[in-house]
Amino acid sequence: MRFMRVGEPGSERPVLVCPEGLHYDLSGITGDIDGDFLAALGENPRLVPDEPKLPETDITGLRIGAPVARPSALLCIGQNYAAHAAESGALPPEQPILFYKSPNTVVGPYDDVLIPRGSEKTDWEVELAVVIGRRASYLDSPADAAAHIAGYAVSNDVSERAFQLEQSGGQWSKGKSCATFNPLGPVLVTADEVGDPQRLRLRSYVNGEPRQDSSTADMIFSVAHLVHHLSQYLVLEPGDIINTGTPQGVALSGRFPYLGDKDVMEVEISGLGRQRSVCRPA
Repeated sequence: MRFMRVGEPGSERPVLVCPEGLHYDLSGITGDIDGDFLAALGENPRLVPDEPKLPETDITGLRIGAPVARPSALLCIGQNYAAHAAESGALPPEQPILFYKSPNTVVGPYDDVLIPRGSEKTDWEVELAVVIGRRASYLDSPADAAAHIAGYAVSNDVSERAFQLEQSGGQWSKGKSCATFNPLGPVLVTADEVGDPQRLRLRSYVNGEPRQDSSTADMIFSVAHLVHHLSQYLVLEPGDIINTGTPQGVALSGRFPYLGDKDVMEVEISGLGRQRSVCRPA
């Protein structure tokens, strides 16, 4: 299944997206695509009826919101692709690097991204987002991770590198938690439809020019490893999001200019859709 949220910020309504391009209103099933709904769906996969039993809805001209309502936690993994670690000047990590973004960074896949005041090094990062569907704590092994994953989405872990690395005080979150710094979506695709999350192609573009082109097969730590690993240190709740890292091809590499006013970022993952965000001054 594919879920979408449409409407103005704070007033989004849930929609089921079908392969033939039709959309169905889920308002009679749930008030939102949030942790409560995802947990209930995990317990009862038949919670969402077949499409003909749902009212069809027209979303033409409507804003597309993030496909998951504001998460309680937005957890991010740094340097999880060997080539990206190298372009950052670091050795591949021996264990996952964890940092947090503020949940209010999450915006829709076509919303503007605001370049922060004083920024000179705003960067793009296409990432596979894992959406948790079932509470995960002290999982016994990576093999247990799949039962706790609701689905996947396209994420752009926008970063301000000077805030992250030069003004950080040792932590990365200053450069990660600026307003609008996590476009998400356009859809949440359930895990059963995605299949193997380690066989997905990720790409990004700036002003139509290619930047990143890689595969989740190049992750240092797989999705299953990450969910299991994190569950040993914290409790993952339904609706939480894990950004799983970005491949090489970002501006931090020195090969490309950083983002500025009116630059257009596009990021995509095979089977999960494509985003388009225009940069504006905060």
